[in-house]
Amino acid sequence: MVVLVTRGKVGSKGELFPPKEVRDAVGLAPNRSVVFTVEGGRLVVEPAATLEELLRQPVRYRISRREFRKIRESLSREAERA
Repeated sequence: MVVLVTRGKVGSKGELFPPKEVRDAVGLAPNRSVVFTVEGGRLVVEPAATLEELLRQPVRYRISRREFRKIRESLSREAERA
């Protein structure tokens, strides 16, 4: 594992400005969504998975169509109440 340690800046409105070498190392392209996680007082910023990346992952759970419909209907009811 290669460790990269460098400095960046926080803008006046709270924007994060990681240096180009950091963006390149983790694959952050302009307009790419990121996920922020706080772990033990540390901020972890990583690229959000694209739909294509998610679809390439192995299937973790299998459910029947009946189970899927039941879950979908439940989520729809919750969304209507919100």
